[in-house]
Amino acid sequence: MYHFSGSVAQQAAGSTRLLEPQGPDGRGTDQDAMLFQRCTWCGTAMYHRLLCPVCQGSDLRTERSAGIGTVRHSTVLHRNTPAARNVSLIEMAEGFVVRGRVMGPPIGIHSGDRVRLSTAEDPVRGEPVFQLVDEPLRAWT
Repeated sequence: MYHFSGSVAQQAAGSTRLLEPQGPDGRGTDQDAMLFQRCTWCGTAMYHRLLCPVCQGSDLRTERSAGIGTVRHSTVLHRNTPAARNVSLIEMAEGFVVRGRVMGPPIGIHSGDRVRLSTAEDPVRGEPVFQLVDEPLRAWT
């Protein structure tokens, strides 16, 4: 029986990073970009995979994400931390889904909120961190 950690895709891809610095010219600055894979056979976009989840193809090319997405689901966790935090599934504009954290009050993050990549990854959990693009306009009742 084998156990694969989250860094397996990085090791298998010959130390290719899935999160790396990128500037407006694509050369790299302090601003971060998210890398994802696209299957060359069926065109499916995915994040941090060794095989395509649709056709099981292994010929994956690396692309840069624009870093814009929509919250598909968000959960507030209260365990193993002194303060509550959120864990969200973000559907990126390119068509893949990534697990990450959205900055802000955990109970203020909802499905349908638009987000953008803030920093490359959470230093503790190694997951991408996002921030809300627009403050939600919700009626208080």
